Amino acid sequence: MRILLLTYGTEGDTRPLAALGHALQQAGHQARLLGDASTLGSARALGLPCEALAGDIRGAIAAEGAMRAITRNLAALTRRHTGDWLAQAVEAGRGCDAVVVSGLAAFAGLSAAEALGVPAIGAMLIPISPTAAFPSPFLPLAPPRALNAASHHLFGQLSWQLFRGATNRARRATGLPPRRRLWTGHPILYGVSPALLPPPADWPGNAHVCGQWIPPLAQAYTPDPALAAFLDAGEPPVYVGFGSMAGFNEARLMAAVVGAIGGRRTLFHAGWSGIDPARLPSNFHPVGHVPHDWLLPRTALAIHHGGSGTTHSACRAGAPSVIVPFAGDQFFWNARLRQAGVMRDALRGSAITASRLAAAIAFADSGQARARAAALGVRMRHEDGCATAVGLVERYARR
Repeated sequence: MRILLLTYGTEGDTRPLAALGHALQQAGHQARLLGDASTLGSARALGLPCEALAGDIRGAIAAEGAMRAITRNLAALTRRHTGDWLAQAVEAGRGCDAVVVSGLAAFAGLSAAEALGVPAIGAMLIPISPTAAFPSPFLPLAPPRALNAASHHLFGQLSWQLFRGATNRARRATGLPPRRRLWTGHPILYGVSPALLPPPADWPGNAHVCGQWIPPLAQAYTPDPALAAFLDAGEPPVYVGFGSMAGFNEARLMAAVVGAIGGRRTLFHAGWSGIDPARLPSNFHPVGHVPHDWLLPRTALAIHHGGSGTTHSACRAGAPSVIVPFAGDQFFWNARLRQAGVMRDALRGSAITASRLAAAIAFADSGQARARAAALGVRMRHEDGCATAVGLVERYARR
């Protein structure tokens, strides 16, 4: 079969789709991935055919202090490029058997599947299917439990109203009739772990929790000599990295991190933050992109922003996490780890201090947190999220 995968987001959004596309290739199918240009490195490394979609998500996130305006900036980017994404998806998808849609390009992808006359399959890293088990991860405040399901419907309708105009303009340009309602009937595959997020009993039968989608790169990875020497030189270090986050108060965050960590051996990944590692103390060793499933098992604990991918990789490694969330679903994963007993403190990136972070690190270093993290890692390492997802894509594409 020929499968088109379409996503738009940060590296944390694109990398799992690249892993899924590679797994489809390994199963004998043809797969192609469309995503933001700055996030396609993992697809190329896997030998997965890929093309850049219009837009610049890194610039949108970094613009105008995006921690205060991230939703506005990304919404504007999506509205501006929905027509481009739909046209690119229809062109790239000619002759395909299904379109796998994800991220900010989901509405464009669902419309592309309609234009091509093939099934649409959602591929999400954050739960959006309505449930009474927990509130929508995207709402800033958790409602009373009785309103959990309503919060998911509310987020879905708000999203649709935000992008309805741009979606229908793009559909008209493609020859499709305007869409009046939010899509709800297509299957959705979740690249998240059932150990972290057990499937709610009230989810429909076409919502599937598969397990994390990760590429098979770890065993073949060879670290650069400086990183290998640092790891060999002493006890397992702390890992610090905030992924694709940018636009936050860098001075405040790093003062808290440096003050809380003290003299411990530390690996620091600047990501998209723009933080200059040369300004950090000598016990901080800078690293570029290193596969998390290779690196994190070699660390004592991970301090990060709480994106779905980093959270899953830390848990899969059996490493305790200290999440410092800034936006979006990061607060949701913070809550999941606190429910799992791996974290105790509810931190917030905008209000982080050295003392609060030090208290969170102390709990992560405790025997009970380490035991719970290790047990969670054992469960997650028995999952094969890509294999599960491939079987489901095959099933739904045949329909």
